[in-house]
Amino acid sequence: MSSFNLNDLNLFVHAVEGGSFTAAGRRLGVPKSTVSKRVAELEAKLGARLIQRTSRSFSLTDLGRDFFEHAQASVIEAEMAESIVRSRLGEPSGTVRITASVPTSQFMLAEHLPDLALRYPKLKVFLHVTDRFVDIVQEGFDIAVRSHQLPLADSSLVQRKLAEHEFLLVAAPSYVDRHGAPQRPEDLVAHAAVMPSLTETAWRLFSATGDETLVKPPPVMAADEPFVLLRAAAAGMGITILPTSVCREAIEQGRLIRILPEWTAGNITTTVLLPHRRGQLPSVRAVVEFIGERLGQP
Repeated sequence: MSSFNLNDLNLFVHAVEGGSFTAAGRRLGVPKSTVSKRVAELEAKLGARLIQRTSRSFSLTDLGRDFFEHAQASVIEAEMAESIVRSRLGEPSGTVRITASVPTSQFMLAEHLPDLALRYPKLKVFLHVTDRFVDIVQEGFDIAVRSHQLPLADSSLVQRKLAEHEFLLVAAPSYVDRHGAPQRPEDLVAHAAVMPSLTETAWRLFSATGDETLVKPPPVMAADEPFVLLRAAAAGMGITILPTSVCREAIEQGRLIRILPEWTAGNITTTVLLPHRRGQLPSVRAVVEFIGERLGQP
């Protein structure tokens, strides 16, 4: 019979995933000293060093890496066992941690998360909003929602495509009233452009019939944040390109209108990523299904 308990494994796994005893203690709500002491006791019971730690570094030994793989699986299996019981007794419960970029959070998730809370009142969802790259395994996240134009690199993560959003050319009605609407892509050279990149000088456009063209409208402003582009275009500064996930509501409200409706500027894909085993947790599956339901692909 095992000489250590599941709590010891849980503390060890969180320490490794968080990269430090401090991060594990913060996530679990226990003092750093408790995590350090319990991991040391675990090593003593095993008679083996699992983690090499100094005041400046924290790394797994070769044996520690092998042990971590199995310990992590044991912790997740225990979480699954508890979640299955809870799901049979009622709705999903527990905590699900999500990370997403600022635009994805603002324009795709924010309006739906209140409904998620209403549907599953026993579920707690923590959303971490950042534009930096997040290693969801090492940082202990259950789900990442990423919007990308290029295919995501192959990895050990489970990938589930949610939706594709076209980039539309849009402008404010006031701009069109003052300057008219271009009838062909080449007409854009006579119009003011709000560029979605500080270095971009041209737009590659695609027609519904398969044609492709490159145009260089004169920029009056550039920004690499879609909310800024949306506000600038709605204020009548010029024509810009925005994904439907960002400009849909503004078009429905009449604050923006579509320019050259037979043409788009490519598309962007939204994908959910999750660690393989954590994706089997009923609470995580419930959130993924909800997001998929709301963002376009059941």
